[in-house]
Amino acid sequence: MNQRRIIVVGGGAAGLMAAGQAGEAGADAVLFEKMKRPGRKLCITGKGRCNITNTADVTDSIAHFGRTGPFLRQAFSRFFNTDLMDFLTGHGLALVTERGGRVFPASGRAPDVLTVLLRWLKGCGVRIRHASAVEELMISGGHVTGVVSRGRTFPCDAVILATGGASYPATGSTGDGYRLAISAGHSVVPIRPALVPLETSGDVTGKMAGLNLRNTNVRMLVNGRKRREAFGEVLFTDFGISGPVILTLSGDAVDAMRDGHKTAFSIDLKPALDEGKLDARLLRDFASRGKEPFVSVLRGLLPREMIPVCLDATRIPPERTAGSISAPERRRLRAWLKDFRLEVTQPRPWTEAIVTAGGVNTREIDPRTMESRLTRGLFVAGELLDIHADTGGYNLQAAFSTGWLAGRCAAHET
Repeated sequence: MNQRRIIVVGGGAAGLMAAGQAGEAGADAVLFEKMKRPGRKLCITGKGRCNITNTADVTDSIAHFGRTGPFLRQAFSRFFNTDLMDFLTGHGLALVTERGGRVFPASGRAPDVLTVLLRWLKGCGVRIRHASAVEELMISGGHVTGVVSRGRTFPCDAVILATGGASYPATGSTGDGYRLAISAGHSVVPIRPALVPLETSGDVTGKMAGLNLRNTNVRMLVNGRKRREAFGEVLFTDFGISGPVILTLSGDAVDAMRDGHKTAFSIDLKPALDEGKLDARLLRDFASRGKEPFVSVLRGLLPREMIPVCLDATRIPPERTAGSISAPERRRLRAWLKDFRLEVTQPRPWTEAIVTAGGVNTREIDPRTMESRLTRGLFVAGELLDIHADTGGYNLQAAFSTGWLAGRCAAHET
């Protein structure tokens, strides 16, 4: 029986896992990586710490992917978070689980994950062709027969496309895979940046640049109506807003703006107090500190960086004594504390997006194998697919799971 030759295009998380699984299953696996070395994006994920996966169960994890989440159920049933953690620890990588079920290498170094994967690939007999972009798929009779790279033809029995999306293009994710998939007859759901910081109008955030607010409630408003809500950390920047909560909501914000809708974020700075309790607290503070200037009372309510912004928005003179604050002024302050609003103008560039929304239409891919329903022998895995999730390790898990499934199935004729 002839050994099946598998070509994997792209050396990110999905491609590395796919190549290793194909090699481990007995195939002659060759990984084509356009950059001088693979795994560059993997090494910068999680701010260089690599949030490998999340301990959430399958149902919860799928929910984080939105409308295309159910596509992943088959892949997750075959290779999920405990399987990935066992695989990595079995190859010598110690792991640690942090708040929110986020799993990281215990060393805190993303390159350690890449080192483990490359050592494993070598043991599986996988060959890596560095600085070798794939320019073309060879297709005959509805079946992929090879690839063209650097002007040369490389025949094979199956191709796994795992080129990543369009985020962080400096790492090699420049959208090549979409062109290759389209050449094989696939449609691509329009791509846009997701998990991306957002720019806001005016200079308000610039006055607070570097301030990180914890335990805030954020509502995303589309044409003035609440679309989504999340709780956690917000980071103010020179250009606008970022942080885990904003990144989580950013995909929907980008979609809304793309459709021409006015999009804003409403930040509740006192989420533990409803309006009645907040009003009672303000009354107490103003009464007990009646002779102090208003700005002194604000220091007990807000971070230092936010006080000038609050004064501008409420139009209450800072030198006014707390005891002389009128009821309408108190209501303005209360409303601002519960609804600090920022209008979003646009997302930051692709260079700052963590993942790509959109991609190869999942309806055209068999979720049981990751094989194309349109071109036999062609498999698609990872961020190239129209799947993306919130922050927390879900996106990398999807890359590893779909890569695992594609590699195993490509190695066995289906």
